[in-house]
Amino acid sequence: MSVKLFVGGLAWGTDDRSLRSRFEEYGNVEDAVVIRDRDTGRSRGFGFVTYSSNEEAECAIQNMNEQEFDGRTIKVDRASERSSSSSSSRPSYNNGGGGYGGGGRGRGGGRGGGYGGGRGYNNRY
Repeated sequence: MSVKLFVGGLAWGTDDRSLRSRFEEYGNVEDAVVIRDRDTGRSRGFGFVTYSSNEEAECAIQNMNEQEFDGRTIKVDRASERSSSSSSSRPSYNNGGGGYGGGGRGRGGGRGGGYGGGRGYNNRY
């Protein structure tokens, strides 16, 4: 049974290879990945390491949590599963609206209800 660990506080320069190399000291690493920003490709400062057994994962947690790695103190713990329904963990704020191009037009309703809007050129104040 595979066990995935969360590794937080990674240095910006840490890559998949160095993460794998450091954690292989504690067992068979099936996968090691540093999470990167999809737009910039830069590290987001955390990653995941997957071990093939619970014993190896526990050994890594015991030996690596709160330890220095690439100049930073890292946090290592079991990764928690993402919930399938994010609505229960995040507030809804009346289902969106506002923002750039969003709904939420405020009091005036549709277009033209804001400052000076909705009036023709000849219909001045």
